[in-house]
Amino acid sequence: MTGKRYDVNGDHDEDSVGVTDVPFWCSCRLGLAAIGCMGFFILYALRINISVALVCMVNHTATEILNKQSSVNGNLSDTVWYNTSYGENNTSFIVKGMINETTTQPDPTGVVCPGAGDGESDGVNGEFIWSKDIQGHILGSFFYGYLATQIPGGWLAERFGGKWVFGISMLIASIATIFCPIAARVHWGFLIFMRILVGLGSGVAFPVMHTIWANWAPPMERSKLTGLTYAGTQLGNILTLPLGGFLCQYGFDGGWASIFYILGLLGVIWCILWLILVSNSPADHPRISAIERDFILQSLKGQMDHKDKKHTHIPWKAFLTSMPLWAIVVGNVTSDWGLYTFLTNMPTYFKEVLKFDIKSNGLISAIPYIGFWLVINLAGLGADLFRKKGWLSTTNARKLMETIGQLIPAILLVGLSFVDCTQPALAVTLLTLGVAISGAVYSGYTINHVDIAPKYAGMLFGITNTIASVTGFIVPVLIGSITSNSTREEWQVVFFIAAAVYLFGVIFYGIFASGDVQPWAVGEEEEEEEEGQEMEKLNKGDPDVVTSPPTEKDDLKV
Repeated sequence: MTGKRYDVNGDHDEDSVGVTDVPFWCSCRLGLAAIGCMGFFILYALRINISVALVCMVNHTATEILNKQSSVNGNLSDTVWYNTSYGENNTSFIVKGMINETTTQPDPTGVVCPGAGDGESDGVNGEFIWSKDIQGHILGSFFYGYLATQIPGGWLAERFGGKWVFGISMLIASIATIFCPIAARVHWGFLIFMRILVGLGSGVAFPVMHTIWANWAPPMERSKLTGLTYAGTQLGNILTLPLGGFLCQYGFDGGWASIFYILGLLGVIWCILWLILVSNSPADHPRISAIERDFILQSLKGQMDHKDKKHTHIPWKAFLTSMPLWAIVVGNVTSDWGLYTFLTNMPTYFKEVLKFDIKSNGLISAIPYIGFWLVINLAGLGADLFRKKGWLSTTNARKLMETIGQLIPAILLVGLSFVDCTQPALAVTLLTLGVAISGAVYSGYTINHVDIAPKYAGMLFGITNTIASVTGFIVPVLIGSITSNSTREEWQVVFFIAAAVYLFGVIFYGIFASGDVQPWAVGEEEEEEEEGQEMEKLNKGDPDVVTSPPTEKDDLKV
């Protein structure tokens, strides 16, 4: 059976392997997407578990009292930052005394919130007395490590393959997660160190996966294969948030500690499966069918060199002067600013503003990411369909998805900023839609690296995501500083800033983005191969090959 045939650009080509001749649902490339999806589920579970756990770890009542005392009397001494279970007896006694004196005070705002005062939520106080600043540093510490391994991860993957780089790095992150409870009970600084290790191990994930997909994904399947893979990030959010809320109440070793133990162990199991099942390219895979291998390798001719790439020249100057690449940088930064606003601070927002109890906190925090997961996959299918049908060029498809993924959430954020705890259903609806629609950017800037420079995709993602990851530790600290009194008005400022950042990203990306392979991303070997393919078509009398008069450059070659 023969099917419609496409060359590397999606144009009809009778010499190519037929698309319908090649299996998809039982293919190795789909299997790679599935295990990659699980890997990114683990990645985000390890990343955000601290967001839920911290709500259970901290004695919020005592922390609030100490923060107020600090604002009146100046900075408190370091001795007050002990937890009630492991601190000095005198400190515990003082804190408990202050709690007993203030818990009966009425709410000064006079606002009665449906989720407050249920008894259960008011009693959720953990064993650590950490200020809002310390909590912000703990939430942001992951990104110090995450920032450091983006570019090295892409560089190593492009030269030595992504299989071992990804597997070993995630193993380090998983083991560090298992040790987080021990670290927290020693000192919050030791917990920050462990979270930095988790970030170091996680930072290679996206650059490595981009490198792997540059070798595995046929151009007309890029959006849906990468979309399926990266949708695992949202599965991590969907499952980790409610699971974390459940374990906080019913887990072992204080509840919150079991979050780290269980997710860290899942990470170790995944690393073993990844190292057994995955290969760096179709040419190396021991179980791939010949027709699928030939189809993938043939579709990537002119874009990827599957020979030794250890001595590939890196065009750093071209990187710095490429506006399509800067469009990706801006799209990455602005998208991450908005997403990290929610990713690391959503549980705190629900607790402080909407007054949800901890069990509802975990469940409701997960709802937006169910929509995010759906949109990532639907946007990937839609982008590939629009390109394959010829309705949109790759450039316009990427710009469309980026606009949808940032402009609409910006509008919804402005609306969310005016909602208070008396309108929880409206708040959850706006938040769900805003976060969910953000998933369209995965078919925008996220995959755009592979469009403009497939042979450098991993390194470029490392560069752009390194820059964007700065928002990962700026945003939590900034939010912690802005929301020092935990009021709706303070969170309104947070949402206004995120909306403005989103809007800037839409404008810049819309002007400068491109979906075409850039001249600096095509080496001499690929140029000669493309010229050879055109000459072969010309010799066969292919009517689609348009000849042009010889140029002066051609005469010199002769």
